[in-house]
Amino acid sequence: MVDIDILDRDNVSLVQVRGRVDSTNADQLGEALAQQIENGHTQLVLDLAGVEYMSSAGLREIVSALKRVKRSAGGDVRIAQPSYRVREVLEMAGLDTILQIYPTQLDAVGSY
Repeated sequence: MVDIDILDRDNVSLVQVRGRVDSTNADQLGEALAQQIENGHTQLVLDLAGVEYMSSAGLREIVSALKRVKRSAGGDVRIAQPSYRVREVLEMAGLDTILQIYPTQLDAVGSY
């Protein structure tokens, strides 16, 4: 089960994700991100502190969102405080080299 909350912080959409992101629900994350992008919100921060597990399906949704926002001027997806397990998965997939990862929400939001 995944729980997704979206908050506006200045010009940044803060997407707080909690639970497990796997093949059964990764599309929910993708839809939430796509809706933000379609509404013109291209500065996204994903707070992954509450994510205990993320599968490759979840990673695909993040990369897909990153590709979409990069087409927009100033668009980016940044990661805030990923749990240890999620950070490991990001590193194993090599995504830590293309995604900016911050230790706190404040740092990630402030990086814009």
